[in-house]
Amino acid sequence: MFLPLIEDVPRTKPQLAKGMKMNNQKKIALFSPSISSFNLGDHIIYDSARHHINSIIQDAYIVEISTHLPVSKYIKPLKDADYKFVCGSNLLRGKMNSLFRQWDINIFSSRYIKQCILLGVGWWQYGDSPNFYTKMLYKKTLSLDVIHSVRDSFTESQLKQIGFNNVVNTGCPTMWGLTKAHCKDIPHAKAKNAVFTITDYNRNPKSDTQMIEILSKNYEIVYFWPQGFYDYEYFTSINCINNNIIILPSTVRAYDKVLEQQDVDYVGTRLHAGIRALQKKKRTIIIAIDNRANEKQKDFGLICLKREELDLLSLRINSVFPTNILMPFQKIDLWKSQFK
Repeated sequence: MFLPLIEDVPRTKPQLAKGMKMNNQKKIALFSPSISSFNLGDHIIYDSARHHINSIIQDAYIVEISTHLPVSKYIKPLKDADYKFVCGSNLLRGKMNSLFRQWDINIFSSRYIKQCILLGVGWWQYGDSPNFYTKMLYKKTLSLDVIHSVRDSFTESQLKQIGFNNVVNTGCPTMWGLTKAHCKDIPHAKAKNAVFTITDYNRNPKSDTQMIEILSKNYEIVYFWPQGFYDYEYFTSINCINNNIIILPSTVRAYDKVLEQQDVDYVGTRLHAGIRALQKKKRTIIIAIDNRANEKQKDFGLICLKREELDLLSLRINSVFPTNILMPFQKIDLWKSQFK
């Protein structure tokens, strides 16, 4: 049996899927913190970012670009993209000419990545004031017309100092689903079990040991989720192997399974593990170790306890308290409405 030659096949009009229109296909670049990341929290952030902009990127051709790697391999798609979204995480800092930067861009690559749009992006650390190089880089890279979404008021103030008045504090997209109705379903009283995290890059063996021992005394089973690449090694180094601790696989799926199937509270130093627990309607106490948790507590009412306040943790665990997250939904809607 011979197949017909291409020129012998009758030509027909191209057929579109139901509901599609014959428009130019949008091309969208998504800067993702989850690609080549050593931190599963970046996957939680990116998962939420994509979920909340699904209506914007629907039917578009998507190119995902790692924020951790140089953009030199993506020059053409970046140049031709209709939209370039920077999807969350603490990517901004004041000294972008330093060796360490979460978003690997520079003044030479900025010519290819103009008009980037921030989506729930945050500032790296306190005390990292923007220098001249950084101001120039961001003015070349970030859109001066479209409203940017940042994750807290500190980041908003830092960008406004540079001259970006087109910024709104929407909070991180991981928190956009934490409505009043959602929070009402989060238990007020202590669960039977707990899940915790520690942080490999911000170690305090004395405090972390104290936290784990308090959890072991107050809960029947305590699950440890290694969110970071070296969290497991750090955990074994502080000799906190108790009989009621179960170590989970280092996957978001394994963590979700415990949150969905077990009666657990979350207590730990990993911010986005805690927000994932809130997404799954679990009572959450963040042990704040940096500016990210502190700013979310001030802006949105996230329940936090500073590391130096761990003497209060047992009392907090055994108390009854509601979860009242106050998100700026009008600002979230304002940011989204630009792309309708």
